[in-house]
Amino acid sequence: MVPGIVPPYLLARIAAVQEEGWAKAAQAARATLAAPREYRPVRSRLRLSIEEPGTLVAEATPAPDREISDAQQRESLPGVRVRGEDDPATGDASVDEAFDGLGATFDFFWDAYRRDSISGTGSALLATVHYGRDYDNAFWNGERMVFGDGDGEVFTGFTASLSVIAHELAHGVIEDEGGLLYRGQSGALNESVADVFGALAEQHRQGQTVETAGWLIGEGIFTPAVQGHALRSLAAPGTAYDDDVLGKDPQPAHMRDFVVTRDDNGGVHINSGIPNHAFYLAAAALGGHAWERAGLIWYRTLTSGTVPATADFTTFARATISAAGAEYGEDSEEVDAVRAGWTSVGVISDDPNEQPTGL
Repeated sequence: MVPGIVPPYLLARIAAVQEEGWAKAAQAARATLAAPREYRPVRSRLRLSIEEPGTLVAEATPAPDREISDAQQRESLPGVRVRGEDDPATGDASVDEAFDGLGATFDFFWDAYRRDSISGTGSALLATVHYGRDYDNAFWNGERMVFGDGDGEVFTGFTASLSVIAHELAHGVIEDEGGLLYRGQSGALNESVADVFGALAEQHRQGQTVETAGWLIGEGIFTPAVQGHALRSLAAPGTAYDDDVLGKDPQPAHMRDFVVTRDDNGGVHINSGIPNHAFYLAAAALGGHAWERAGLIWYRTLTSGTVPATADFTTFARATISAAGAEYGEDSEEVDAVRAGWTSVGVISDDPNEQPTGL
């Protein structure tokens, strides 16, 4: 399964629209749902360095290695190379936005967590723009980011949103760290972790605090014809859009509203609202820049090597509590904030004496 930023249930809703003025969007959604998305897993290649004893080694800040290709409205990859790391801006908004967004995401992961690209070892950042005709999605295919241009009636292009770019690149980071099975609760965690880092990358670029951030994923990708702000909201799941034609954002914010479904790989884009909100609540309790403490705890959890690919919400919650304790101390405010976040969304008990158990 190749994750896309636009959930299939929303595309299906658009595909079924018969209202006047939405014919192009409906056709584009049907074509997007039908289009194949080939998954191409790429294993990390470690770059070994042999140093002579006593030799001084200069330390340099890593830089991104970006390459943007143009699919020229075909559904084939990679497309024609149009911009590399040392090339000037092209004047094509999608190309240059993708280039800048990849750079901003690289900077976020390096500045916040000292992670050098997706693999942590300086892997290239590849992207393709202008994929398909009126293609209503963006996705990570295991090798590169792929962006459609949108249909112009419901969706604009996807490259203007840094949260979209960082979300899809975060899928690559999750995959590199062992992955979370893309089904059921582990799949919803996969989507949630990608949303968390998508939101944090945008906040990092803009220097936003918890209080000043919008906490939206995909803000600005809807056209003005849609009554909505974004695809998802971490601060208030279920409120990102409420449109007469497209319906209402279906994400729950609490386990009592967990959606049991076979669609969307067991509701991975819907139920991700629950862990999303748990992260937001933890970050809000800690204040400041969310990537510095709450984000670090989530990153340490992801990269710990202890979270199984089939982890459910409870397993992941306990892992974040353990990571907070390891980083800041068992009696720290960080542990309290993380525990309170998961408690507030109904994932773990509100018993303050409950201790994390083994995974």
